[in-house]
Amino acid sequence: MDSSKTKRKSAKKYTWAEVLEEQLTSQMSRRVVSGERAMVAKFGFAANSVVALHAHPNEQLTYVLEGSLRLWWGEHAESEDLADSLVVSAGDVIVIPANVPHRAIALMDTVSLDIFAPPREDWLAGMDSYLKVGSVQ
Repeated sequence: MDSSKTKRKSAKKYTWAEVLEEQLTSQMSRRVVSGERAMVAKFGFAANSVVALHAHPNEQLTYVLEGSLRLWWGEHAESEDLADSLVVSAGDVIVIPANVPHRAIALMDTVSLDIFAPPREDWLAGMDSYLKVGSVQ
């Protein structure tokens, strides 16, 4: 391989405690690390905080580290029926395909990691107002 034509990329280490924490609402915070092809966000939710109904062109994996979330998605995204929802708790991972509408409520204080591919360009551009108007039920 001709090294004069190859740009060398290096890994970059992040420590969550050193990543800027955004206080999205009084009940929800977020820290974001983004690479070229994927993004990870660490969320903190107070009990009963709400992530409003939304969809995005990114595949999403949510890994619950502590607590639990109730999610509605797809054709049931606007349902109020608990039978149409799924609870994800500490240790669980859910995969949400691109463009699938979804919403959530924190059933207790919760910490989760959301992984997106590709990165959420709307977040990077500051167009994430649906998160900043989250309410408490």
